[in-house]
Amino acid sequence: MPRKSTRLTFAVLATGAGVFAMLQSLIAPALPTVQHALHTSQSTATWVMTAYLLSASVFTPILGRVGDLIGKKRTLVAVLLVVLAGCLLAALAPNIGMLIVARVVQGVGGALFPLSFGIIRDEFAPSEVPGSISNLSAVIAAGGGVGIVAAGPIVSALDYRWLFWIPVAVVAITTLIALRYVPESPNRAEGKVSWLGAVLLSAWLVALLLPLSQAGKWGWGSARVIGLFAVAVALFVLWLLAEARSRSPLIDLRVMRLPAVWTTNTVALLFGAGMYALWSFLPAFVQTPSSAGYGFGASVTTSGLLMLPMLLAMFCSGILSGRLEPVLGAKSLLATGAALGALALGFLALWHAAQWQIAVVAGVFGLGIGLAFASMANLIVASVPPEQTGAATGMNANIRTIGGSIGAAITSVLVTGRLQPSGLPYGSGYTHGFTLLAVLCLAAALAALLVPVRRTARATGTARASGEPSQAGRPTALRG
Repeated sequence: MPRKSTRLTFAVLATGAGVFAMLQSLIAPALPTVQHALHTSQSTATWVMTAYLLSASVFTPILGRVGDLIGKKRTLVAVLLVVLAGCLLAALAPNIGMLIVARVVQGVGGALFPLSFGIIRDEFAPSEVPGSISNLSAVIAAGGGVGIVAAGPIVSALDYRWLFWIPVAVVAITTLIALRYVPESPNRAEGKVSWLGAVLLSAWLVALLLPLSQAGKWGWGSARVIGLFAVAVALFVLWLLAEARSRSPLIDLRVMRLPAVWTTNTVALLFGAGMYALWSFLPAFVQTPSSAGYGFGASVTTSGLLMLPMLLAMFCSGILSGRLEPVLGAKSLLATGAALGALALGFLALWHAAQWQIAVVAGVFGLGIGLAFASMANLIVASVPPEQTGAATGMNANIRTIGGSIGAAITSVLVTGRLQPSGLPYGSGYTHGFTLLAVLCLAAALAALLVPVRRTARATGTARASGEPSQAGRPTALRG
């Protein structure tokens, strides 16, 4: 059979992953509208976000591993169909309970990230892989920005249900094209799915992320929060033991211990904390009435437009990263991206009295996101065996999400710890929160300096292109 067009394959992968990234952030600015339309409380409405987060965290590494075992295209198409069903269910949901269920179904789409990276590694020429991964990472990052920017205009012009009807059409077309034109990857991992590992992984992730996302309402010292954290630690230890003893582990811990993998995952945890927390709190900051002593009383649409420089910058820097990586190296770009994030947040902590300052911060942080996303993906893909690509990139995405949950939870404590008589946070709460996020991104930049440098990616690529057995069955050689 003739080789399918890699351009068409990339377009399918980028569309699917981009739509999922958009769904991740699209509903957040519209939560008050959803709360009013479905006659529910604010605490219940937040489960629209929480359910999605928990579902994506569970399914991303598990289905990434399933794709490694049974075929990435087959798994990709199945995941797209599930996302399609979730979007359709959300668009038709008559009440908040059904909408939350729909968001759980949509969360399965988190697996699109590792599956897409794996297909690129398997199907594209070695010389095309770094640039294609950078471009896909740029689309993923931009997808989250599109959700923040587009939510307001869509809700204002149409209805919040169109936040899901539009993805229904896009995902349906993408699924049909994927079924017809995306080739099945030849690389398969040996063994079978470790269901014990899957259950334990799911359990400790939920036990960790649930109290992080709900601690603001439950109280950090509450029995539920403390108890769930204790359960998360116990389940995590059990998961490590089960994976270490399994002949076919869900996540190969030997791969996770590779220097390039654990250092990159450390950066993902720290940078994710800064990035997701900023996405959560910057729109709230600019929407705060100026009577609070800060903020601009911006509408959802206006706050989205202030984030537009971030969207444009992260897309451009992600694309540019693919051209710079052969010259500067993924490690340098990762450190630069995290440092730009720290610079932007430091600026925001000191200067946030004018809207142009918010736009500048958004643009600089967007440059950092684009560089960091692309570099993390390239470092993980280049450092693990082909048959481990899905599981390893899935865990990297998951660790970034865990970092985001931690960053958002801690920032929430700083922002809402003291409230004005009006019920609005004090400006100092935001200043302290942005300062903390700047420190986390700076720590991510320092951690990036610990990532080992590959010896000769070019030699490995040449060997693969000529059919020689270079590093196909083992991690890429590294030097400190």
